[in-house]
Amino acid sequence: MQIIFDCLIDLSTYNQNMEENYGSTTLRRRYFRGNDGKLSMTSRKSGSFTSITHFFMTVFLPQGYPDSVSEDYLTYQIWDTIQAFASSITGTLAAQAVLKGYGVGDESATLLAATMTWLLKDGTGMLGRILFAWFQGTSLDCDAKRWRLFADIINDIAILLEIMGPHLPFSFTIVVCISGTLKSIVGVSGGATRAALTQHQARRNNMADVSAKDGSQETLVNLAALICSFIIVPIVTGRHFLIWMLYFIFTSLHLYANYSAVKGVVMESINQARLHIILKEYFQSGDILPSNVVNRQEPLLWKTRRTLQINLGSSLHSFCERKKYCSFIT
Repeated sequence: MQIIFDCLIDLSTYNQNMEENYGSTTLRRRYFRGNDGKLSMTSRKSGSFTSITHFFMTVFLPQGYPDSVSEDYLTYQIWDTIQAFASSITGTLAAQAVLKGYGVGDESATLLAATMTWLLKDGTGMLGRILFAWFQGTSLDCDAKRWRLFADIINDIAILLEIMGPHLPFSFTIVVCISGTLKSIVGVSGGATRAALTQHQARRNNMADVSAKDGSQETLVNLAALICSFIIVPIVTGRHFLIWMLYFIFTSLHLYANYSAVKGVVMESINQARLHIILKEYFQSGDILPSNVVNRQEPLLWKTRRTLQINLGSSLHSFCERKKYCSFIT
């Protein structure tokens, strides 16, 4: 009600025209003040082409786009769509290789051996998920872009191991266990950083809507990749050179798209890397860099080297050990 009241105040004061539409409907209402000073309204429905465009916008974009999301939303989503498509294709190649390693099509393979290998793979993955969240959980928020790129690099390494697995029959179980551990790390770091980026992109307390529409976009991309996989798999089956060629092509596209996606994100918050860039420029020139420049200079492949050790709540004993100002009798 407060929003409607504010709109009526604006119309009565500034004589501006306003237009509104809600949800997935194509009905648009236009409000204006006539010559007699009264508030009037006209309504219309969009044309067929506009209706189709509006349909796709309401299905795959957050409500109120582009005002309800950050300015870097579209750039990030375009590159994220490309990387998701490339990852789905390489994932299909890896799935085919893993099935072959489990013994699909091999008469000498046993159900028990395949089941035990599958359980070992899942078990090591669960253990890796817990350990990674324990060691790195607190750093995923502040370095969301770096860990997002890290997750996709690890995912490509895991896929590489899965494709190599059938060529290492005596070490297949070890290879898929390592791959499962890496993919569990990808699940933790990728899911956590996706939540952090979604929180950054949501500008109207619409984090759930942005996350849901991101899921819809990814589902559509995976569906397109699935259709392409139906064409690719019969062609590459049994042709190892073609499988490796497609892997390197789509992996290169995947990594480039991921790097471009996180490079285009402009975070307004301060972390160690961005603070280092701001202070370095300030001490050299006296200028404070804007957020888009700082984000472009932020390193994404490595952690910023610490030049100053800061301790909050350090004990007197540790202070004296470093400064040698005092000694203790034990």
